[in-house]
Amino acid sequence: RMFRDEETPESISRVENIEELLNSVKEFSERGAEAAEGDMELQGTLDEFMQEVALFTDADKDDDEGNNKVSLMTIHAAKGLEFPYVFIVGLEENLFPSVQSVSTRTDLEEERRLFYVALTRAMKKVTLSYAESRYRWGQFTIAEPSRFLEEIDESLLDIPHKTALKTAPADREQRKSTSFGSSIRQRNLKTIASATQSSGAANFQADDTTGLMAGMEVEHPKFGKGKVVAVEGSGPNKKATVFFSGVGKKNLLLRFAKLRIL
Repeated sequence: RMFRDEETPESISRVENIEELLNSVKEFSERGAEAAEGDMELQGTLDEFMQEVALFTDADKDDDEGNNKVSLMTIHAAKGLEFPYVFIVGLEENLFPSVQSVSTRTDLEEERRLFYVALTRAMKKVTLSYAESRYRWGQFTIAEPSRFLEEIDESLLDIPHKTALKTAPADREQRKSTSFGSSIRQRNLKTIASATQSSGAANFQADDTTGLMAGMEVEHPKFGKGKVVAVEGSGPNKKATVFFSGVGKKNLLLRFAKLRIL
């Protein structure tokens, strides 16, 4: 109760750790109820439980600061742990949150809670990233930034490329939630994008691509000049395949792409 009343990010994290411990105890007890029936050897049961839930990894054994390495783990496995620097990858719609969770509010809130857990594992800095496109189930898909990114106060972020977040569809405003936003604002959260933005790209003036058609010549601030090979889809899902002389063929989602028609 004391931690709940404090309502600080640290106390919230402690409450979550306690709840996770209680859930683990309950699950362990229910799973081993039949096997342990009539067994009064408490020490053995406690031993087994501690072996199962102890948050102890090889990284904990090594205190050598000169041994630079990255610990790769799921968010569930990271509960209760803290690291100076944390990288959260795959922050895309239908990935995080997952395609299964977006259909129900309960599942979506659970995904949002997991994102908060991931953010608060960082002691100094957290880096958030998403892919503009990826192969999923053998098919090339254009990715959309996770809604969770929009729920972070922009003043806490360092994002050279802000176009994708600023030009997200208007309907995404309706699905924003502040269930943990106020807590996040109290933490010093910053993410640094790896890409840099030249002054020329910053001043690039994009055109309205509503009437874009195959055969048109266009210019992109990063890829340079190219020719539209095909245009498909409509509305927010409209995309174009463009062949750029410098980098080859690119598939661009037009609501995010910055193109100048030549």
